Amino acid sequence: QVQLVESGGGLVQAGGSLRLSCEASGRTISSWSMGWFRQVQGKEREFVAAISWSGGNTYYADSVKGRLTISRDFAKNTVYLQMNSLKPEDTAVYYCAADGRRLYGSRLLNAYEYWGQGTRVTVSS
Repeated sequence: QVQLVESGGGLVQAGGSLRLSCEASGRTISSWSMGWFRQVQGKEREFVAAISWSGGNTYYADSVKGRLTISRDFAKNTVYLQMNSLKPEDTAVYYCAADGRRLYGSRLLNAYEYWGQGTRVTVSS
């Protein structure tokens, strides 16, 4: 079992920055690929970013490329999402997810076995 806990969400003005953290417990995630997704109320959860088991490969949704960066700290068993140049359309609940079956990450929700409870990001205009 893996427990994922997100933190770092909050209210920020457009153009501002936030860093989300996803700390894993229960087992090491060093050989797992990880992802970030987001969901706006009434809409489907959508892919934001993913990172391979080694951290050497990253993948992004077109809407966030160049503004959001996914990374991981193996010593802390934690994955991060650095969010810069935030826009009001980035407002959502952000979820961290873990996939123990694939090495290179996926854009698909059903690829991930474990999910965090989410952290809310609100970007004001």
